[in-house]
Amino acid sequence: MLALPKLSLYIHIPWCVQKCPYCDFNSHAQKSDIPEQAYISALLADLDDELALVQGRALHSIFIGGGTPSLLSAQAIARLLDGVSARFICERDMEVTMEANPGTAEAARFAGYFAAGVNRLSLGIQSFDDAQLTRLGRIHDSRQAIAAAEMARQAGFERLNLDLMHGLPYQNAQQAQADLAQAIALEPTHISWYQLTIEANTAFASKPPPLPDEDRLWDIETAGKARLADHGYQQYEVSAYGLGDDRARHNLNYWRFGDYIGIGCGAHGKLTDLTQNSLKRRVKVKHPKGYLEKDRNKLDQSWEIATSERPFEYFLNRLRLYEAIPKAEFRALTDQPLSLVEPAIQRAQQLGLMSNTTDHWQVSAHGRLFLNDLLDLFLVE
Repeated sequence: MLALPKLSLYIHIPWCVQKCPYCDFNSHAQKSDIPEQAYISALLADLDDELALVQGRALHSIFIGGGTPSLLSAQAIARLLDGVSARFICERDMEVTMEANPGTAEAARFAGYFAAGVNRLSLGIQSFDDAQLTRLGRIHDSRQAIAAAEMARQAGFERLNLDLMHGLPYQNAQQAQADLAQAIALEPTHISWYQLTIEANTAFASKPPPLPDEDRLWDIETAGKARLADHGYQQYEVSAYGLGDDRARHNLNYWRFGDYIGIGCGAHGKLTDLTQNSLKRRVKVKHPKGYLEKDRNKLDQSWEIATSERPFEYFLNRLRLYEAIPKAEFRALTDQPLSLVEPAIQRAQQLGLMSNTTDHWQVSAHGRLFLNDLLDLFLVE
């Protein structure tokens, strides 16, 4: 029988000032005033439709992402979070993260978000190099990025994440190090440092920029990880580094195969249903126009994860984390026997990708370099 994991809430805000050429998220360039009150009403109606599926659990975390959530007023965010708290029991120290764009940063607005209940801010900086920011289609410059981080601190945010990219067009290790050095100087509690990849259906996919080759990428990553470690940032996930023991609790729930409700345009959810001993995925209506239609069901797709696919889905998430993987957790969250994955685990051991103890599995340092190959071992044939 499946066990109920922690429950999180993802809220998608689909609008942005302009679409970045690397972005494959469900975001739409703002062409007129955002109908924020109508959208908040739609979000809360969407949430009402999900409540019967949560089986009385307390809410562990909230993440407001986009798009650019910081295009919404503090009053709109307050109404949204008040609506959530009226519908849920919330854990006492619940993490509430909101993404913000430095190009839309205002001190009063940040203070308003904090007063509304947001307690963790994530700034999409990507680079402190103005030429790179232009290539990436960002609407801010390095000066605004630094100012946004300072505003966040002044507004009361003790927990602050900075999103940075590496492997940018023409970038070398020294330039990537300069970005990290500036980020570290701002003393965020968390840094998400991830490689730029070219995704389908983006402007970069139709006209790819010149990116660093594998040797240069290796130099960038090696030097960057060493710098982060030297300054106390511990890597706990493929692209996440926390200062000391700071961790993104919402993201950890994803990677630990927890449950999450998704509300908003194109939002995804994953929920455990004990009444049917099943795992279900849900996707909401993608386009704002359709999502905002009154009395329309916000659910676009729903399907059950096949029993045979549960181990792969579990490891697809779990292998991203650097912590050991409890065997008891695998059994509880997939309701599958350990014997089902023993052949894959044995092969992973033979290849030096994973170790195996009585209670845990652990990805090796070598395995972290070949996560796709490791994950392939768990594919359903």
